[in-house]
Amino acid sequence: MLEKRRAQAEVIKPIYEAMKAELGEDAAQRILGSAIKQAAISEARGFAEAEPEGPNLERFAALKPHWRKGDALTIVPIAQSETELSYNVTRCRYAEMYREMGMGDIGHLLSCNRDGSFCEGYDPRIKLTRTQTIMQGASHCDFRFRFSPESE
Repeated sequence: MLEKRRAQAEVIKPIYEAMKAELGEDAAQRILGSAIKQAAISEARGFAEAEPEGPNLERFAALKPHWRKGDALTIVPIAQSETELSYNVTRCRYAEMYREMGMGDIGHLLSCNRDGSFCEGYDPRIKLTRTQTIMQGASHCDFRFRFSPESE
């Protein structure tokens, strides 16, 4: 996934720079953010459709290895149950990669922006609360997922 994101970023960077020059930074970031969110929702729907018994928080948690491949994330588990999945990310090679590529200012749009949207596409009953990210300068990312079985 890390290499996939690198390849995507190499394509996105000149497009983003052209949008920024033509439309301004705010508009370019809004457009990029919206496009990435839609891509995450679509990708998540594919994962959900591949679940023979349907999506839930346990199966969602089982997807973590996809994003951790290549030592991309260092995760410290906090809690996991049928309705809660909580962990901190203490190292994020995605953030490191975007900074190395000179894209640290939009790394949150390319990566962090996907997380809540991925939940929406995978199973809208899963909600993410996150108050900080390494990408935007924090010491760690605090992922707190909640599953509400009764939600539609």
